[in-house]
Amino acid sequence: MRNVHIDYQGPDHGFQAASLLAKEAAKDNQMKDPTIMSWHRSGRMGDTLPYYDGADPETWWEKYGEGNGGRLEVSVGDDYQFIMMDTRGYETVGDMPLRNLTDRDGNPYLCFTPLQGMDSPVPKREACTLLDGWMADQF
Repeated sequence: MRNVHIDYQGPDHGFQAASLLAKEAAKDNQMKDPTIMSWHRSGRMGDTLPYYDGADPETWWEKYGEGNGGRLEVSVGDDYQFIMMDTRGYETVGDMPLRNLTDRDGNPYLCFTPLQGMDSPVPKREACTLLDGWMADQF
């Protein structure tokens, strides 16, 4: 994996500003469509994505990013580290016909709109899947 360091001096402007700097650095390093695979903020517990219970927050983000296609690590100052990959070769799916609904007990569902329809806010069994820790939320 290649490493790039952006010598950023000044106040911390947050994740949004740091991620934009990282994407620009990735473009400067021959990535046409850079995407953040994982990231870490030094010295702040829980500021790591992805995060898994039991994983070492100081190393897991890097292992995950590299293991899932990351090819460039970009450090922004001493605060943020990003694992980037180039997604230019991947197809996009466009708008997904999915929506999130909640039943009367507060359980979240992911619903296929063509079967669910737009008229009912109540999740239909044939159109919806209960969201658990493994299903993606579409909000």
